[in-house]
Amino acid sequence: MINRDRYLQQLIQSKNNGFPKVITGIRRCGKSYLLKEIYYQYLTGQGISDEQILLIELDDDRNLKYRNPIELGRYVRSYCAQKDDCYVFIDEVQLIDTIFNPIYTDGKYVPATRGDAHTISFVDVVLGLSREKNIDLYITGSNSRMLSSDIITEFRDKATNIALAPLSFEEYYRYAGGSQTDALYDYMQFGGMPLAVLKDPEEKQSYLKGLFETTYFRDIIEHNHLMKSEALDELCNILSTCTGDLINSEKIANTYQSRRHEKIDKATVKRYIDFFADAFLIREARRYDVKGRNEIGALRKYYFADTGLRNARLNFVYPDEGQLLETIVYNELIYNGYAVNVGTYESIEKDENGKSVRRTNEIDFYALKNQRMYYIQVCADLSQEATRMREIKPYLSLSDQIQKIVVINRPIRETRDENGFTIIGAADFLLRFIK
Repeated sequence: MINRDRYLQQLIQSKNNGFPKVITGIRRCGKSYLLKEIYYQYLTGQGISDEQILLIELDDDRNLKYRNPIELGRYVRSYCAQKDDCYVFIDEVQLIDTIFNPIYTDGKYVPATRGDAHTISFVDVVLGLSREKNIDLYITGSNSRMLSSDIITEFRDKATNIALAPLSFEEYYRYAGGSQTDALYDYMQFGGMPLAVLKDPEEKQSYLKGLFETTYFRDIIEHNHLMKSEALDELCNILSTCTGDLINSEKIANTYQSRRHEKIDKATVKRYIDFFADAFLIREARRYDVKGRNEIGALRKYYFADTGLRNARLNFVYPDEGQLLETIVYNELIYNGYAVNVGTYESIEKDENGKSVRRTNEIDFYALKNQRMYYIQVCADLSQEATRMREIKPYLSLSDQIQKIVVINRPIRETRDENGFTIIGAADFLLRFIK
């Protein structure tokens, strides 16, 4: 079993809190497994009997009638009626039909379509069941009807959201074991999608490539009523090659035009980026003025939720070690509860002619968690003097007390350079330092 201890603890802490627990996340990251295997095992280990746990898998043909929200609510209440505590798991909740309220249809169950009024949907049955005092409700789902923005809008403050991600490097290493250096290399190439982790290298590649066409793109196209996928596909490739670069919609539109020899407007680019974010494929890191202490500008960095998925977009032939490591560091910081921005500030320097010029300095990450604050630079290696100077230069003009770190993809112990900056190997940083 691949353990997901952090998410298990979130479920335990929200147990019997009076709200439905909605498990969201990118497709195939293990939402159903977390609930049906890991959490189920925990409950039974705490003395909860099998009879107190009701699992309804709506993709099972034996449960077709429970795709009707009224029939589902009636069945769950009947099952739990004589039990003091009942834990209800509803899997693939997006399969619940939206129907017209039967009081408007002479008691008949009539399917409704998007935008119709007087309807009953999975949201209504979930909120209704969660109000039953003896029912602790957990739901999972996938495809276009369970995307992040929809869930936030539908449930607002009426549910507990457990946001599941692919395996972090910490989770991956606990499962894979062995050399930290070898594990990080494998994780850098193939990421932490649970089913991919269990396959051999050749199968991993084909599996990850297939996820886009058969799952992610299909969901995005369906949910957003797109007529074709060519622009979606090209923009995804552009984001893959620009990982870790400061970009905006205009830059992406220009890159698209140079590649495809056709125009795409900035508004369309922004919409498509939002589609990727809603599908949990990418996250954005905004710029933060570390001297002015505020977020600034329209430029962003975008990171894939999984390096294996990012590499799949490039056919595994774009082995930029620095970009991949930067993605892993970003995702691991998020996994460990840090707020993460791109650090930036302006300084006045002399150019080669002795003239004063204004320069913008960039730090890969400014990470904050409670009282812990770090500036973080990420690179593959510091053995070349030019590389070392490039990485530490943004730190030289900062006089604050925030710890300044350079993470490199080498198995070295944490140390300090002559400036007092922390130099640390990637595996040590990911597995120990930020905990």
